[in-house]
Amino acid sequence: MSGIVSGINYSLLFGGTSSASDTAASMLTTLYSGATASSSTAVSTGNPIVDLKLAEQNQTADVAKEAKNPTVIRDLAAFTAGIANAKDLNTALQNPNVLKVLLTANGMADQLQYTALASKALQSDPTDPNSLVNQLSDTRWKTLATTYNLATKGLAGLQDPTVQSQIANQYESVTWMNSLDQATPGLAEAIQFKQQASQITSVDQILGNPINWDVVLTALGIPQQIAYQDLPAQEQAVSSRLDITKLQDPTFVNTLTDQYLLAKQQQAQSTSATPSLDALAVQASGLVV
Repeated sequence: MSGIVSGINYSLLFGGTSSASDTAASMLTTLYSGATASSSTAVSTGNPIVDLKLAEQNQTADVAKEAKNPTVIRDLAAFTAGIANAKDLNTALQNPNVLKVLLTANGMADQLQYTALASKALQSDPTDPNSLVNQLSDTRWKTLATTYNLATKGLAGLQDPTVQSQIANQYESVTWMNSLDQATPGLAEAIQFKQQASQITSVDQILGNPINWDVVLTALGIPQQIAYQDLPAQEQAVSSRLDITKLQDPTFVNTLTDQYLLAKQQQAQSTSATPSLDALAVQASGLVV
């Protein structure tokens, strides 16, 4: 077997010991949806790989359009006002308008319900081994705390016009990416994974980041139930199937994300083709022939 199916070189993904059953292994739905999305006019071509290429080609123009979305404009205005009116950093981070934009812009919209955790984590010192962000399994908190360094800069770190502009640009971009999922399941995660893949240097950066987790495990056919196993077992499940150093190779990353998108499409088609329990009950009663 050459390892090339439907234009994708699976030999880049799987070692010589992998079998066809590895490729066809169970793919489960993503752990986090990443959540703030405006109404999308995106239309799928029916081929998720083509959709990804088109999205990347049109990203600059489409994000510029997203910036004019009234909902996005309102969200960013509330974010800016929340920071301007805050008496201190803790007050700003307790403001849902501030947290909504800050977390969404950094790919953490799934954490919006954890207000207290967000406030404490963002004020935590990432250089202190005993600080909160260094105790959390979700490595995104440490990345966020390191990026903005609010433990040192305080409220001034968010009041910086340059920082606010960067956050606004990221918010517009993430909102646009999330809207794409309405047409093509998994497209937002695929784009974000490609953007950060070269920064992944350890298995824990996959296990501790929901986007990396979903893309890698789904593409490699690793059941996401491994989350219930201890950490060494999870690390072994990933490292036995993936050479982390290959994430520095754009060609390999493209192949990995392509396989992820095909798996997500298959999941979506399988779900839509499965009759609901109500439909099955009606059929069983003889009301539908």
